[in-house]
Amino acid sequence: MRARYAGPLGFTAACAAGLAYAACYEVRAFRLRRVTVPVLPPGMRPLRVLQVSDIHMVRGQRKKQRWLRSLAGLRPDFVINTGDNLSDPEGVPEVLDALGPLLEFPGAYVFGSNDYYGPKLRNPARYLIEKASGRHGLNGNPPTVGAIHNPWEDLRDAFDAAGWVGLSNARGRLKLDGAEIALTGLDDPHIRRDRYGKVAGGPDTGADLSLAVVHAPYLRVLDAFTADRYPLILAGHTHGGQLCLPFYGALVTNCDLDTRRVKGLSTHQAGGHTSHLHVSAGCGTNRYTPVRFACPPEATLLTLTEPPA
Repeated sequence: MRARYAGPLGFTAACAAGLAYAACYEVRAFRLRRVTVPVLPPGMRPLRVLQVSDIHMVRGQRKKQRWLRSLAGLRPDFVINTGDNLSDPEGVPEVLDALGPLLEFPGAYVFGSNDYYGPKLRNPARYLIEKASGRHGLNGNPPTVGAIHNPWEDLRDAFDAAGWVGLSNARGRLKLDGAEIALTGLDDPHIRRDRYGKVAGGPDTGADLSLAVVHAPYLRVLDAFTADRYPLILAGHTHGGQLCLPFYGALVTNCDLDTRRVKGLSTHQAGGHTSHLHVSAGCGTNRYTPVRFACPPEATLLTLTEPPA
């Protein structure tokens, strides 16, 4: 009898231990990813870009706030925020407190769906169903009924007042010491707010460097940016898969991007051109699924350099 139940009991215990690890430790095990991207023109000094993404702030997340504030010690040349700052309609003050020191640096931002709308409890299995069907967000699915509207305007106004550049279907520039960076951004493709026609035309030839920024890395967006010859695209949204399998990786990306590129640095090809793509795994989760497994929360410090000779 004991042997009969040993297997099921052992499996149950292992699942419980994994869930406890994911919910009590890894979801708060914040870390910094460092990558080097060879995209600068010859003679330009290296630039350090801090990318923060998918904060999904909920009131009371003090450790996350302290960690985000500590990132100012990296002294980046500029900051890129790739959206989904909120997972609580009343979380704006906590977001601004956490990002306060980083707002002292030049920066730019786009918003994600969770900046506009509050989270909704959903079955995690739906992500697998959506992957199989190819329908993600409002890309093939009907709008959510009774969605909670977040005070995203308060975030926008605070970011703008600090001098950060809003890039939702817009272009902008950052003037740094000895360099001018042109930025082209889109509003969130996950809820079909992207309007590439408003920003089409490729990099700004009058700037020292041009970068592309978007929240969700949908293929239609990556294709457009790459065909227009942007050397680097920065995105978030995927949470790195959030619940991953050790030695295998992510099961889903919550968009039509393949799981091989769910986080970190990769490349994208379209229109006979190749762009570097960096997808941040982000540092938060939806408030209703506060777990991470084999995918710790992160921010990324990208060092932009000249290509090797």
